[in-house]
Amino acid sequence: MITKKQVIGEILAERLHKENLFVLEKFLFKEQLAFVRDPMRWATAVCSVRAGKSVACAADLINTALTMPGTVGLYVTLARSSAKRIIWPELLRINREYKLNAEPNIAELSMTFPNGSIVYLFGANVETEIEKMRGLSKVALAYLDESQAFRSHIKELVEDILVKRLYDLNGRIRMIGTPGPVPAGYFHDMSKNPKWGHHAWTLHANYHIQKSSGMTAAQLIQQDCDMRGVDITHPSIRRECFGEWTLDSDSLVFKYSADKNHYDVLPELTDYVIAVDVGLRDADAIAVIGWHKNVADCYLVEEYVQSGNDITSLASQIERLIKRYDPLKVVMDTGGLGAKIAEELRKRFQLPIVAAEKTRKNEYIALTNDALRNGRFKAKQNSRFAQDAMIIEWDMDKCTSDRMVMKDDPHSDICDAVLYGYRECLHWIPEPVKETVDPRSKEQWIKHTEKLMEEQLQKQIDYEAAQQNEADVFAIMDMDPWGDMNPLQYALNRKKGR
Repeated sequence: MITKKQVIGEILAERLHKENLFVLEKFLFKEQLAFVRDPMRWATAVCSVRAGKSVACAADLINTALTMPGTVGLYVTLARSSAKRIIWPELLRINREYKLNAEPNIAELSMTFPNGSIVYLFGANVETEIEKMRGLSKVALAYLDESQAFRSHIKELVEDILVKRLYDLNGRIRMIGTPGPVPAGYFHDMSKNPKWGHHAWTLHANYHIQKSSGMTAAQLIQQDCDMRGVDITHPSIRRECFGEWTLDSDSLVFKYSADKNHYDVLPELTDYVIAVDVGLRDADAIAVIGWHKNVADCYLVEEYVQSGNDITSLASQIERLIKRYDPLKVVMDTGGLGAKIAEELRKRFQLPIVAAEKTRKNEYIALTNDALRNGRFKAKQNSRFAQDAMIIEWDMDKCTSDRMVMKDDPHSDICDAVLYGYRECLHWIPEPVKETVDPRSKEQWIKHTEKLMEEQLQKQIDYEAAQQNEADVFAIMDMDPWGDMNPLQYALNRKKGR
């Protein structure tokens, strides 16, 4: 039975169609329009910043909703908060200015149109949000924004979840983004896949930039270069202002390299530290870092990243890891509500938690990077830390000569946990390996005795050299208690040929 609301919706939809209140050809410039009108089911748009790609996305979602009654449109980005910030205001503006009479729902970030079509906004960093997409049907269009910043799960999201939602209507998938600092990953690969449609444009094509700023794109880019002390050949400028895929390792916060830092088999370890980053709105993350007391290398042994934990669930995970690794220390981010959570964990579960050192973060990032460059810090290349190290960038617009600032998106909980744990590791002061000698073995005993004699003779030589150099006050103060009666003196003189 057709309801009164459905009848009204159909009438309004027909009226909007006849009056042509919202027309893509009048709303988008030619590069945006070519992307939106591409007949290919799968298409990518690799753009610079401020190119108007999110505006094109919003326009396409709304136009599809208006022209295909009763269908669903999806907008997926890194986090729900990002979706609310990036595209939600644009959807509201178009709905308001063109009097589309769609009903926005701020609680679930959706917009329902009079003809029964709905546009949903999702964040893909939370498993529960991804699971919500599995239950959808009649999806006509799905957009992935900021695609360069997704982790490896983007492949599963596209091929196992979104594609299946398109079966009902033979719908379309669009991936948009700016080239990331590493020319690799699913978005990079699909932007070169011949089975996909491909589009690219930059802020130079967005005439709204000059209209609102009073300056051309070239002038704005030159100002950016002058402020940063670089020219237009700098990798970050090529990526962000010209939409080019190029390696930009300077923009990466963490200097992970699979060649230097990956390990296949975990060696024998003796000591461990467990670090916890509590996510109030993000995920909880736990990093287990281990090392051998005689070796100056440390390893990311285990990771745990999970959103939606309550205190009991988090405590259960920490307790499991403590029992398994018997760590020297358990450190936790106690900033904000983290202090109350840490105290609750101590009281209710008797967990030995201490506050993580959070000050001087940039210094500890530099120390971690030094260990990464020297191959002293190891993490598997498929670990969450290694994946995040490829996408976490410095925000060059906020960085100064004395302070570096990371971009808000994407955010990495596991990288924070690794930082908290790494600064507590003692792998950089390895103990010398103690040589064991079997007293029953004549050969071992003679070899060990000769080694001790050589060491003592070398110390005596160094001591006499220090005596000859009167400026070496500290060496002269280290007096020989045996004096002329030193039993090594005879052997020393023989060694010197005296």
